[in-house]
Amino acid sequence: MDRISLKIGAVFFITMLLMEGILFYFLHYSIIHSRIDEELTALQTRGNNHRDILETSYLEETIHHITTMEAKTDTHVLITDGSGDIVSSSVPTDRTMLQVVAKSPADVKRDGLILEDDWKQRKYIASVSPLKDGGAVYMFKDTERVQGLISKLNRHFWLAGILLLFSMAIITLFLSRFVTKPVIKMNEATLKLRKGDYSVTLPHLGNDELGELGESIEVLANDLNQIKKQRNEFLASISHELRTPLTYIKGYADIAGKEGINPEDRKKYLHIIFEEATKLSDLIKELFGLAKMDENTFTIEKQPLELCGFLQKIVTKTQPSFNEKKIALKNDCTGEVYIEADPVRIEQILLNLLDNARKYSDTGTTVTLDAYQEGNQVHILVKDEGRGIPAEDIPWIFDRFYRVDKSRSKALGGSGLGLAIVKELVEAHAGRISLESVPGKGTTFRIIL
Repeated sequence: MDRISLKIGAVFFITMLLMEGILFYFLHYSIIHSRIDEELTALQTRGNNHRDILETSYLEETIHHITTMEAKTDTHVLITDGSGDIVSSSVPTDRTMLQVVAKSPADVKRDGLILEDDWKQRKYIASVSPLKDGGAVYMFKDTERVQGLISKLNRHFWLAGILLLFSMAIITLFLSRFVTKPVIKMNEATLKLRKGDYSVTLPHLGNDELGELGESIEVLANDLNQIKKQRNEFLASISHELRTPLTYIKGYADIAGKEGINPEDRKKYLHIIFEEATKLSDLIKELFGLAKMDENTFTIEKQPLELCGFLQKIVTKTQPSFNEKKIALKNDCTGEVYIEADPVRIEQILLNLLDNARKYSDTGTTVTLDAYQEGNQVHILVKDEGRGIPAEDIPWIFDRFYRVDKSRSKALGGSGLGLAIVKELVEAHAGRISLESVPGKGTTFRIIL
């Protein structure tokens, strides 16, 4: 749980640290050099001002006034005459000051010149402002004062950097927790799924991608839970479906094999054994068919098919079984309706639906086949006037082994797989099937291709 927070936090912190470090470096570099430039410009401007005053009034009193004024500031002034001799200085001159004066070029422009700007290594920063008569005003500032100013600025930077690092650490901690909290919850949910616990509920994680992922995990958990229930129900149903005919076969075979059974009873028992064996064979055949559909190993071989004539052939084929139960079967499809479909699979679909309609319809009712085209879709209908399906059963009617008749009436028969097979075959044709039913009035199955 903490590993992902640590990784995200570390990546975020290192990224921010690099970005802030680079920005701090350039900001520090810019401020320091800007401050030094200001000091140098101010020193040169001060020298130019003294030069202007001296050119206006080059008197001993003026020179004394300038040197006395500078003696009380953190800058020093040194005035020379046309021959380069020192006229006056606000402080006693030392060797460094004389070296700066000595390297001053002869052709200094009117605006003056910075003679020394190395504030890190030299004792002074210095400028010169030329006089009309050939003299010059030299300005000096002790670099210790400049270095003190820079050191103070550096301390402010260090303090700001430490505070920024501390705030970055706090922000990183909260951000990593905020970002990873939903991920951690989803990880816990997936761990529960791995252990087979599908009771997963996740809080609303927002409307972003993480929120959508959380919803997808919750939907997946519900789907897996439904699949688990369906699997258990399937296993229970298949056990029952296999056990029932096997029990009959075993029981009646045992009775029929005993001595003293009259031929008429033996024949009846053997007939029951044959019926149950046939049902068992049909069930296994349907299970194999569903298995092939689940694995997509069965084939759909489409070809042009004229529906109205095709429906009439099915009516003709199934008419005897409906006549036996005195149920009318008719085909309402008229004209020509064409589809691209596998005739074998379409016949299998319709025979299943007709068999259901026959089983659940009473004598004297009517079952109707119909087909028509609407736009680019073809609708195939199987309508009956039978018992109908309760509203609460309709959502599950296409599930495997689901029966509206919960008593599994032997008289009605069926394995509970017919409608599941129908749905699979319709969807294999890229179609869909739905139904409308009113209890006591009948059911209509609608296939749209």
